[in-house]
Amino acid sequence: MITFQNLSLPANLLENLTSLGYEQPTPIQEQTIPLLRENKDLIAQAKTGSGKTLAFLLPLILKLDEAEHFPQALIIAPTRELCEQIAGEANKLARYKKDVKVTTLYGGTSLTKQVASLEKGADILIGTPGRLLDHFSRKTIHLGQINTLILDEADRMLDMGFADDILKLVSNLPKKRQSILFSATYPENIDKLTKVILKNPTEVKIASKEKEVAIEEFVYEVEDKDKALLTTLKHFQPNLALIFCNTKIKTAEVSHMLQGQGFDVATLNGDLEQYERQEMLLQFTNGSLPVLVATDLAARGLDIENIDLVINYDTPMKTEDYTHRIGRTGRADKSGLAVTLCDTYGLGKLSEIKPKLQAKKISTLSPNKNFYMQGEVATLCIDGGKKKKVRAGDILGTLCKDIGINGKDIGKINIYQSSSYVAIKKTVIKKAFTGLKNGKIKGKNLRVWWLD
Repeated sequence: MITFQNLSLPANLLENLTSLGYEQPTPIQEQTIPLLRENKDLIAQAKTGSGKTLAFLLPLILKLDEAEHFPQALIIAPTRELCEQIAGEANKLARYKKDVKVTTLYGGTSLTKQVASLEKGADILIGTPGRLLDHFSRKTIHLGQINTLILDEADRMLDMGFADDILKLVSNLPKKRQSILFSATYPENIDKLTKVILKNPTEVKIASKEKEVAIEEFVYEVEDKDKALLTTLKHFQPNLALIFCNTKIKTAEVSHMLQGQGFDVATLNGDLEQYERQEMLLQFTNGSLPVLVATDLAARGLDIENIDLVINYDTPMKTEDYTHRIGRTGRADKSGLAVTLCDTYGLGKLSEIKPKLQAKKISTLSPNKNFYMQGEVATLCIDGGKKKKVRAGDILGTLCKDIGINGKDIGKINIYQSSSYVAIKKTVIKKAFTGLKNGKIKGKNLRVWWLD
């Protein structure tokens, strides 16, 4: 069994990996990390949940020059959520080094604030193609010192029409650089990127038989999708469920229907502001809202553990979309369930993209009429984060020592730049809210509110 020690990594990095819970590399990490450390260009194909983020970040962070004051690496990703996910992982992996700054650049947030952040320096730029190109045209980012280019989920960026934007950005990068492309699938038009961007790349493809076995796939023939959705949830009784719709309007309609049936639901689509998307995702991952209804675009790149059921309320239009959707479950070597609800049109479409799947009647399921997905916790938001030097331990200390909340009743605590979020059991959340509102954290009076 290969461990990270076998990859000849420095002791301080190995110590950090151990503290983060990484014990042995996944197949994609085992194969690509040595190649990337040799500064080779690389094309890697692996399904979501395979550990690709760590695979490309670890070699990148190893070669960062801490004395450099210009951006050294550019990571391009299709969505805001994936950018934040990569940034979060990068910050954790780089914490054994001094002064490594990771900056995210994507739409839906203030351009002015991003410019102000860039003026303080950045080692790694992570962004969506459109916003990166916007910054470049305004001369607010400098690409002349970039020595590593990473394209993550390249197939999805092609689907979204970003090829030209990516090529414009790449044309302004130094020719002497390492270029890396990761993709879950390998569509024909990806050659447009690989031939221009990469030089004599090594190709790595990870077979995913184990992952396919880990996810049980079911198809049900239905007439009333809303009724079928409730039947599915009440039969399988998941802890966390992710439901995919093809349009923003449908996500809103399905969420409203489920809320009316007593389910605690989060909605994720492109109409939401970035802070709203962040809060929806946060409440889903911490268990406040155990059902998430989303579009493909909004949910692209989500890496959330413990999603035990994915439901295709609407049939996906492409094989790649189906693959990415069901890949949200069965992560981290856990098993998962994927259910597709099909009317007559959906059955025809599904037979084109997944011809081996056989549909069953929805009447074969046995729903528990008394089952509802409701969060045991709710989330409080605190108007103070990293900028005010608020730490998770400060919040925990105030809740336990000053207010008298039992530690077992406190869930996940998330600290961001300007705000913090804490999940607390509903049985004591009023006491926690009142105590935080009238008390102090680190000697400061901070505004507190309750997320609905």
